Amino acid sequence: MAKSESTKGSNLVWHPFGPLYDEQSRVLILGSFPSVKSREQQFFYGHPKNRFWPLLAALTGSEIPQTIEEKKQLALKNGIALWDVIASCEIVGSSDSSIRNAKPNDITPILENSNVRKIFTNGKTADSLYMRYIFPVTKIQSVCLPSTSPANAAWNMERLLSAWQIILKP
Repeated sequence: MAKSESTKGSNLVWHPFGPLYDEQSRVLILGSFPSVKSREQQFFYGHPKNRFWPLLAALTGSEIPQTIEEKKQLALKNGIALWDVIASCEIVGSSDSSIRNAKPNDITPILENSNVRKIFTNGKTADSLYMRYIFPVTKIQSVCLPSTSPANAAWNMERLLSAWQIILKP
């Protein structure tokens, strides 16, 4: 379970699960911080309206995964590592705009134990947090992709598919 403590009216929340990667991973997709639903499920993109898993399935010509194990297999089979920029922060619910006092995750173990050569960020908040906290350490430029969050209603699935195809290019 996520560690949580009250600090002057807001919650300090710790990332409750680890990264997903293996030695074959060639791209790393970074989110900002897990949503409430993802924290409850202990896995990435757990909100039922987040389009990440249907998008990844469509990009790879796969069935939409239903279980965490199916999600892990889909990502790893396609050389995709998953993690989030933030290890802990004060956050209200799932609102990226409410993130305060963020502490970054260390992505070095992923980079040292995989074939990751490209880093993509899922949305502008993840990208700005990456540039602020992690880029100064890695010096690896990220590519910002449009967020798969349901809050990003301006991007329909067709537009997301077009933008996200880049993750599968060698």
